[in-house]
Amino acid sequence: MGIIKQIPDARWSKTHRAWHIPDTVAALSELKKRFPEITFEKESSASQAVDPAPQQQPDAVNTQPQPKKWVDRTKIYVEVIGRKILIKMPKNEGDTKFVLGLRYSKWEKEGYFWSIPHYPGNLEMVQNYFGNRIAELKIHEQIDIGAIGATSSPKLNKNEVLVLKTTTKRLKLIFGYIPALSQALKKIPYHVWDPKNKWWTVPYSEQFLAEIKQKINELNLTLRYQEEEAKTAERVLKTTPYDIPNYRTCPEEYRMKLIELRYSEKTLKAYAPLFEEFINYYPTHDIKTIDEPMIIRFLRFLVTERRVSSNYQNQAINAIKFYYERVLGGQRKFYFIDRPIKEKTLPVVLSTEEVTLILKTIKNLKHKAILMTIYSAGLRISEAINLKIKDIDSNRMQIRVQQSKGKKDRYTLLSQKTLDILRLYFKAYKPQEWLFEGQTPGEPYAVRSIQHIFEAAVTKAGIKKDVSVHTLRHSFAAHLLENGTDLRYIQSLLGHENSKTTEIYTHITTKGFDQIYRWQQPKPTKTTMDKTIPIPSGIRWYCGKA
Repeated sequence: MGIIKQIPDARWSKTHRAWHIPDTVAALSELKKRFPEITFEKESSASQAVDPAPQQQPDAVNTQPQPKKWVDRTKIYVEVIGRKILIKMPKNEGDTKFVLGLRYSKWEKEGYFWSIPHYPGNLEMVQNYFGNRIAELKIHEQIDIGAIGATSSPKLNKNEVLVLKTTTKRLKLIFGYIPALSQALKKIPYHVWDPKNKWWTVPYSEQFLAEIKQKINELNLTLRYQEEEAKTAERVLKTTPYDIPNYRTCPEEYRMKLIELRYSEKTLKAYAPLFEEFINYYPTHDIKTIDEPMIIRFLRFLVTERRVSSNYQNQAINAIKFYYERVLGGQRKFYFIDRPIKEKTLPVVLSTEEVTLILKTIKNLKHKAILMTIYSAGLRISEAINLKIKDIDSNRMQIRVQQSKGKKDRYTLLSQKTLDILRLYFKAYKPQEWLFEGQTPGEPYAVRSIQHIFEAAVTKAGIKKDVSVHTLRHSFAAHLLENGTDLRYIQSLLGHENSKTTEIYTHITTKGFDQIYRWQQPKPTKTTMDKTIPIPSGIRWYCGKA
């Protein structure tokens, strides 16, 4: 790679993942001089001094076949390949004006042809306009999908649909021009059309996959379903104090500023190691002299070599910005760095039967009380371990959640079944301050211990879904929605600031939609904070179920 860089004007193409050098005699001579063992299938146009037009025709456009060589330059050649119509034609002002009038037409200078989308009616307009001047019209019956790497077969027939389940919990759909199927995919939430690769992606769920299979059968198409294998790419590991001498720890002024501004302990534990990684990337530089280009270089290192997740990358940016903007009092800045797009996925939920099965496998009273409280109140795991005895209001059947995410207080439901279990637990364990105390008296229960309890119960129950303790919170919201609770009240119980966050649960359930009360006068009521919340029969049934 270093040798190729020495050739003047040599450039690396991220799109083609290949080096490009100028098509000149001098550049070719330099390449031969540095790599004498290389043999060339065909010389460049500069060395042969011939008409470059036919030689520069690539074999594929977006991994698909291209028009044949321009045999007769007075005639026109048209090929339909997947969703593209490719036109080879002589230079003519009138013809060029016609092609430019077609929506999204594009001149492909590398292949010397025009490319227009294969929209309904476009091919007919091309045929009607050029008429007898078309020397050859070829419509490919297959789509090349060899570059996808998802299947051993390189071709996909026009009546076939490839459905690929990716490792990012998405469904990737590849097919030819089938408007009815495209319209059906547009009805699925968080659908994405990739114009570069020419495929659709939608969130994976058993319900969506079943709907897609049904639509494919209705259209008399052939389904090819595959699952993507997880790739283990090598990446650079995080720098530790054992890797470099004079490893620098997070400055004390950084920690004190976080405490001064009343940032949570969780934020402190996240920001400090992230900032340490950054300052040790430049171990010999004074922290205050690190400029914006150096920051951008580090952020690119996280993406290209550390291969961190988008969440990790965003937190790293926030940790760095906090120091220069809040600790040093600098101006707010935006660092221009390409961030990976995080594909939206739908949360996994458990059915009421699965939740009941999980709870029945737990014999320890304390463990059962913890998971039942999380599920029946829709709590985050951090909210559960921070509950105090005084937060349980058995008279009003409420649980007070204090200083939760975003430093907000809220009230949520306390079901009768959960209250009964909590009373048995209280008599047996006699906690002092925290509702769920750990092994050390006076200390709250550990997060990891709750996760171990849940994982063991799921395994014992034989549930194969990819679930976590947070799945209980998702299931709480989905079950309330299925039993007729209005989204406004679910939003209040969950403590969501934005209603769009709560609306995601409408995409993972279809049961009970006709029972949802939208902006109607409440029926029987229960007071929660200063709001009046209706309690439909569905909630009463749900709260009493173990």
